[in-house]
Amino acid sequence: MAKELKLNLPPADDLFTTQEERDDAKRERVIDLPLNEIHDFPNHPFKVRMDEDMLEMAESVKKYGVLVPGLVRPRDGGGYEMVAGHRRKMASGLAECGTMPCLIRDLTDDEAVIIMVDSNLQREKILPSEKALAYKMKLEAMKRQQGERTDLLTSVPPGQRLDGKTSRELLSEKSPDSNTQIQRYIRLTELIPQVLDMVDAGKIAMRPAVELSYLPPEQQQTLLEEMTAEERTPSHVQAMKMRKFSEEGRLGEDVIHSIMQEEKPNQVEQFKMPRDKISKFFPVGTPAQTIEDTIVKALELWRQRERNRDAR
Repeated sequence: MAKELKLNLPPADDLFTTQEERDDAKRERVIDLPLNEIHDFPNHPFKVRMDEDMLEMAESVKKYGVLVPGLVRPRDGGGYEMVAGHRRKMASGLAECGTMPCLIRDLTDDEAVIIMVDSNLQREKILPSEKALAYKMKLEAMKRQQGERTDLLTSVPPGQRLDGKTSRELLSEKSPDSNTQIQRYIRLTELIPQVLDMVDAGKIAMRPAVELSYLPPEQQQTLLEEMTAEERTPSHVQAMKMRKFSEEGRLGEDVIHSIMQEEKPNQVEQFKMPRDKISKFFPVGTPAQTIEDTIVKALELWRQRERNRDAR
């Protein structure tokens, strides 16, 4: 019986192309890619907003084209994955451009994450939630990269370089925020979405938000309901109290309500009126701030009328 002959043949590309052609194929180049072939980065932490800046960018693209190419990498499912240039892609679509110039680069998942975050952190307007998720993604990518290298070369634990710096310390060296501030931002990823939205809106400051991030989701939900009902948010001291009671297993609905009723040191004395007494004057769902502004305006008109009457 004849034995099967196995030959180690080179790939077909090596047989029918020259080395120069193969080297040229590996070179990075800028190519106009159809927009429908460019897919968004998975779990992209930076929001692409339809705002005035976007409209201005779209107008610029319509006049001059995309001046700085985007960066993409080949996608397993076909097409390409956007690494840097999500706003330029949206502007190109608004400008009715069918394509966008892009630099195609082979990148690992971790390399793509690091480049994606670095290319967006220099924006002027970044929400706390965007920084929180971005820093977390980049830090995890850096830890995986360092773990691979140090596991091979030394007994230094993964996440720690030979020079003694942790991944977070290295991250802060190339970021606009300090090591401590980066740690605070990453803590925000432990907040439930509704509370994190309040941080983005400026209703809850960073320091109390960090303390609240240590509360379990169900306690955060109870606090959210309290904040909504009372139309107030916790101070840093109040947030610290809640964290302490939570760690002691004593933070229930009644305790949260009691803490939230405490007067803040800088709290201005407030006048409260039962909502049912004024609700009939406003449509259902009218925001509290709108109600307050309307009442103040009505009182100002009433005072002016009284002054005019006295002057007669």
